[in-house]
Order: sequence, then structure tokens, then C-alpha cells
Amino acid sequence: MKRQFILTCICLLFTFVGTQGKTTSIPTIYIDGNGVMRWNDTHREASFFGANYTTPFAHAYRALGYLGVDRKAAIDKDVYHLSRLGFNAYRIHLWDVELTDGEGNLSENDHLDLMDYLIAKLKERNIHIVITAQTNFGNGYPERNEPTGGFSYKYDKCSMHSEPEAIAAQERYLYSLVRHTNPYTGLAYKDDPSIVGFEINNEPCHSGTKEEVKSYINRMLKAIRKAGNRKPVFYNVSHNEWTVEAYYDTDIKGTTYQWYPIGLVSGQTQQGNFLPYVDRYDISFADKVKGFDKKARMIYEFDPADIMYSYMYPAMVRTFRTAGFQWITQFAYDPMDIAYANTEYQTHFLNLAYTPHKAISMKIASEAAQSLKRGASYGSYPQDTLFGEGFRVSYTEDLSELNNGNKFYYSNTTRTQPKDASQLVSIAGCGSSPVVRYEGTGAYFIDRLEDGVWRLEVMPDAIIVNDPFAKPSLEKEVVTIAYGAWDMALQLPNLGNAFTLSAIQSPANSTLASSAHRENSRKEEVKDGVIHSLRPGVYLLQRKHCAPKQNWTADSQWNTIRLGEYAAPAPRATSYRVMHTPATTVEANKPLKITAQITGPEFPDSVIIYTDKISFWNDHNPSVKMQRTNGYTYQATIPAEEIKEGYFRYNIIVCRGDSTRTYPAGSSATGSSSGTNGNPLDWDYTLSQYWTTRVVAPGSAIQLLTVTDTHSRIEAYTLPEWNELHRSLTDSSPTEKPLLRFTFTSKGENPQYFLRTFVKDKIDGRKGKIKDCTVLCIRVNRAKALPEGISAGFVTSDGYTYKSPCPSPSPEGIIRIPLNRLRQTDTALLPVAYPVFLKQYFQPETEIPFQAEKIEKLEISMPGNARPVTEIELGEIWLE
Repeated sequence: MKRQFILTCICLLFTFVGTQGKTTSIPTIYIDGNGVMRWNDTHREASFFGANYTTPFAHAYRALGYLGVDRKAAIDKDVYHLSRLGFNAYRIHLWDVELTDGEGNLSENDHLDLMDYLIAKLKERNIHIVITAQTNFGNGYPERNEPTGGFSYKYDKCSMHSEPEAIAAQERYLYSLVRHTNPYTGLAYKDDPSIVGFEINNEPCHSGTKEEVKSYINRMLKAIRKAGNRKPVFYNVSHNEWTVEAYYDTDIKGTTYQWYPIGLVSGQTQQGNFLPYVDRYDISFADKVKGFDKKARMIYEFDPADIMYSYMYPAMVRTFRTAGFQWITQFAYDPMDIAYANTEYQTHFLNLAYTPHKAISMKIASEAAQSLKRGASYGSYPQDTLFGEGFRVSYTEDLSELNNGNKFYYSNTTRTQPKDASQLVSIAGCGSSPVVRYEGTGAYFIDRLEDGVWRLEVMPDAIIVNDPFAKPSLEKEVVTIAYGAWDMALQLPNLGNAFTLSAIQSPANSTLASSAHRENSRKEEVKDGVIHSLRPGVYLLQRKHCAPKQNWTADSQWNTIRLGEYAAPAPRATSYRVMHTPATTVEANKPLKITAQITGPEFPDSVIIYTDKISFWNDHNPSVKMQRTNGYTYQATIPAEEIKEGYFRYNIIVCRGDSTRTYPAGSSATGSSSGTNGNPLDWDYTLSQYWTTRVVAPGSAIQLLTVTDTHSRIEAYTLPEWNELHRSLTDSSPTEKPLLRFTFTSKGENPQYFLRTFVKDKIDGRKGKIKDCTVLCIRVNRAKALPEGISAGFVTSDGYTYKSPCPSPSPEGIIRIPLNRLRQTDTALLPVAYPVFLKQYFQPETEIPFQAEKIEKLEISMPGNARPVTEIELGEIWLE
């Protein structure tokens, strides 16, 4: 017994020494007297980039439970992906309602255990952590809150910082949290070098005086110090600007900000060029508050919400670095196991498997964050679309790109030649480039392990099947996954055209592998640089006659991963889906090109188009066959003689074996359709759903707006955003078309009112006519005076705005604005960005002439300072 006790003590001693050695090998962060985060070993500046991720808490936790998913296995997969994207930072706001009792005592429960496990897994990948200790709100979104007994449920968020009992509960909680020992690391949070620091709370809502605010912060700092913490403590300064001086008059070491440049929760995918929106991040109090430059700056959350574009992330990082930020974390990375539905936060959507283009853009942004010099300026838009060493963003190409000689990353197909292909050590991308030709829609990573030896990782295909930003449900798939087999042609001088391809199966005891990955035993000689019918997985590529210095196996460590690790969702495309948006308007007697995305368990035998003119009783029913052009894209051209004035209506029919499905059916007349069994030529086919395109005479006006209801595709905004807005439809006479009335009520100083509608789809089919258009026409209520100062015009694909004051309407109520009177003006940054102190207009420094062919949005604006209520009634709007 005594011998066993001695052995136990020796084991514990070695464990302690090992832990201490491991701890001291990881450098920590300190903040110097100038507010700069530095590494304690080298004293060099630190720079962090990554994401928020919430699996241990709230909806993500519950949703994984609904689906029966092992949450720790989910964390393993997602943290692997974070590492593959080059992240070195992770931030989370803890849901204190799920971690505490009513008095603020820390609860040892499953949420805390998962948080501890997540921290341990992040440490393994060398990802550093900032913990925001509390949210002070419920755990429900997008569901209802669940009662947990946590202390925050007892108080309103805006009284959390002033109620004595609430403050005492927070002190108790912070003290316990900071001292909590993670059983997976053996370290208390305060002692873990991978935890950079703590933020006291998420987006506080202060209601007291400045002295009370300062007192609250100091009490929180005291509780954290009492727990033994020596790490930097941060505080949010982008909320409650009225009390910002109080924040800087405390001993916090860092300040935190967010950025949502195009608003939040639009309920649909936003379209347009948003690069002007991220041109600057000007902090309104930077030159007004004493000590501003003495505290570190952190972006705790950012995201260009409600978009699927892949050009924005590096541009935002460029602007963050100019503004002096050293910590930048996106909100939020979706757990892979629920990303198919995007239910966690419908306005955000990011996952390597399900949003590959955006994910590669984030990988490029990570490189930018860690290479761009803090405080450096890169000019103003559009000059700043090229910045740093090899970074480029493009709206027209929907592209983020890094091309610095050693690394070549691209978020979409690019024609850019790598600086020197022979020097490449890392390629990551979606689509094709001069060094990779690939039809699949998933991301891929190609990394050089040593001379002549490369690791290839290929993700499965992701295809959008529903608007990811509409109302979510776990029952509604927004992106499907397919395991396509595509040729991949490689042109890498270090690999050559002749090489060996060997599948790498998962390492022993790894949770990171799909069944398809485990069963992949492919091995072959490639002779022409083309890997035929490549399926998702991990492969070792070895140049012919190359003698590797190392025996590379599935268990071999490389950077922060093992070679055989791989995480991907199972195939979801088990039935045929057709994704198609018909042209809005086209011209008669001109060929019509129809394009659709078609996914399913395998390629169809044939895809054909029938019009609404066919019939079971006809002797001859013409059809047009669609051809696969690339990936899942199918195209067909309808002959010009079939395109007559009126409406062109059609179905797409997918055939495989004895099965036939007709689309659209089971959905709206645009977007994705799950189809219905059968063929319109079957005697018992009863549906009459079609995709529809309006066909007009080539010389007719281009219709930009038709009033149909109170929405009519018009977005209405006010600056400041708290002004009131009311819409109503006026349909007073059966002989006149309805008008849409907008009533704005001023609630602040110098209000401005805006109406916008996306019209690019109305112009795309009228490319010949648009060049001849000279006048913008707007129908208004002829019986009412126009609002004072009203102007109208367009926002173009450059993100520039061109407008003209509106002249008096004709007796028929038509405003006519010659296009040659449009003048370049400031672009209103709408929807309103957060934080609200940011500038609300982009003021261009470069002159770009107006081109009607670049029109994307129609805009009408008017000031509201002439009277308390401003009203306008709109009808049709067109170009002639």
C-alpha cells in the first residue's frame, strides 16, 4: 500500500512537471504602455484572427441534441476546420444563464464540460482564446428562452450593472469562472497561456451615471484580480457612447468593438457591391477620449451579414488593421452538423463544408490579419482593392485572392497567374485557376510537405438549394452536399505531370473521418497531371522518382494537423433538386439562354425543357435538351422564333432510368424546386406550375418597378434609423393603377429618407435597349406636391451613386430625369451599420463616369427637415 502511494506521488509529480513544461512553452500576451498586445517571449506585436463558435451553449447545443449528434465529436470536426482555415483566435460570449444559479455560483454541468473540452481542443491546434464571461440575456434564440435558474434571468439587461444584488452575483460568478480548473488541460482559466484574456460582458447596457459605470467596471476588475488573474481584461466601448470616458478611466487593458457593415437580419440574401461599406472604420471618439491610444483594440464580432459573396472578408481585415486592431473574430462559425439549415443565426452563415467560397475568403483574411502592418493605409476604394503583398478583392468576380509567391489562395475561379508556380508551397481554393482545373464546388487544399511530396484535401460539393437568410428551420435544407467525382488537373512544377496518388485513411482512434474517407483505398499512377474522377478525401501526391525524406503516414504530424485527419458531412443530395431563377424580362425574337443547377445522387440521363404549349393530345411537342456545361450547371438556348411578346412559360424535366420529375413544383416559381413525379405529357399530370419570363418588344421601355402590394420589392430606410416609417397601398380607382404611399415621421435632427430597389435583374435581359435609354421616368400622385429636395438615380456595380434633383412632374404625374443630368454623389451605407457611430455615407475620392449598363439599384431620397411628416406616393418606374 505504501509502495503504491509512493508511485502515485511520483506519477503526480511527473504530471505536474509535464504540465508546467507545456505551460511555459506557450508564450503569453501582455499589453504594453502604448496599448499594443505583445508576446512575452519575443516582445513582438501579436495579431489574431478567427471566429466565434457556440456549440457548448444555447441553440447550437440544443439543435445537436435534437439530431442525436455527439457534441464532442462535433467540436473535434469544427476545430479541425478552424485550423485548416488558418485561424489562431477564438472568442465566445458565455451564456451565464446556462452556467450559474440564481446567486451567481458557477454550475458544474454539461455546458461547462463542453466549454472545457473545446478549450483543450483549441489548444491542440494552437488557437488562442478570449472569453467573454457573460451575456446577461436568455439562451433561446431563435427559439424561446429556457428557464435555467441563472441569475441573469432575474434582472433586465440594462439594470444588470446597477442593481446591487446583480452586481454581487456577477462578482461571485467572475471570481469562480476565472479560478475554474479545466479537467482536460489541468489548468485554471487564469493560468492557461492559450487564454489571452477576459472580456467582462457582452454588449453591456448601461443606464447609470458615468461614475456608476466606472464603479461597476472597477468592481468587476477587483473580483477578477482577487481570483488571481494577471491576464488582460477587456471592455466593450462601442455601446453606450455617452459614457465612453468612464470606460477609459478604469484599469481595463483593452477595448472591444464590433462591425456589421450592412446591418443584420434582412430576411433574404442581400445583393450588390458592398466594398464601399468597408472602406473605413473611423472611431468617432478616437481623438476625444484621454488614454484612447493606451488600450489595445479588439474586434469581438464582425460579419457582412446576409450575403453569400466571398469578396468581403479580406477587405474588412484590411480596414481593421488600418484602424489598429490586433484581435479580429468573426461571428459566427456554424457547427457543421447543423449548417445544412443555418438555424443558429440566420443572418450569419459560415462553414467550410457548407459555404466553401466564404470559408476560403476567411482563410485569406486570416493571412491578411497576420501580415498587414497595423496602422498602415492602403488608400480609399477602389484603389484599396489591391493591398499588402498579393491581396486582391473583386465584386465583379466575387473573389478574394492571395498571391504572394509561396501561397496562392482564391475564393472563386480566377485567371490570375501565380507569381512563381515553382515556389508554391500552399494552394487553397474553390473553382479553377491556372494551376488547378476542377469542376467541383467544394473547397480544396494542396500543401507541400517536402520537395516532391504534397497533401491534397478535397471537400465534397456544396450547392445552395434555398435562401440561407430566410426564416430557418431544421426541417429546411438551405445547402445540400454531394460527393461528386470530378477530374482535377494539376500544373505544379514541383509535383510534375507524373506522380503517385495514394488515399490517406484516417489515423488510428480519430473521430475525424467519414465512412467514405475510411473506405477510400485508391492508389494509382498519374501520367498527365490529371486525376480522373477524384472523390472527396485526403490524398498523398508523390512526384515520380522522388525519394521522400520522411515516411508520411496518416498519423504523421504536419503543422497543427495529422495527415489523415478529415471532416466532412455525409451526402445529402439523395433526390433531384433543380435550382433556377428565370430571367425577369427579355426581348422578343431573340434567343433565350436558360441556366439551371441540378443536383441528385448521380447525373441525370437527360434534362429537357417543355413550354406551356405542349399537350398530351398534340401529335408533336417540341422540346429543348439541356446540356451539362460545368459541374452541376446545365444550359439550353431557346430559339429566337419561340420567344414571342407576352410571357414565356416552361418546365424543366429531369430523367433518370424509368424515373421522370418535373420542375417547378413544391416551391415558389423562383429558386429551388424539389419537383414532382411525372411528365407534363402524362395523361394524368395535373399541375400547372411554370417558370415564367416576361417578353417585351425590343424597343419598349425598361420597367424597373411595378407596384403590386405594400412591399413591391422596395426597401425603405431612414437616417437616423429611429425615424418612423409607414407604408400603405392606395388603390382608389379601378381605372388607375395603384400607388404605394410612404409616410416618414421625423424623430431626430436632419433626417434623410431613402427608397431602394434592386433592378439589375430587370436590365440583364435588355442589354441592347439599356444603351439607348436616356430618361428615368417615375409616376407619382399628380395631385400631391413632391417632397422638398427629393432626388432620384442609381447605384451601380462600382458601388457608386449617381442622382439628380427631381423636376416637377407632368400633368399626368410623370417625373422625367434625363440620365445625362445624373451626378456622382455620396453613397448612403444602407442598411445601417453597427456600431452606429460609424459614418453613414461613402464619400468617393475617385471620379467614375456613370454608365447605364452598370445600374444595379434604383434610389430615391429626400430630406425630412422641412416638416415633421414627409410623404410620397409612387407608381411605375421605368427607363425610356
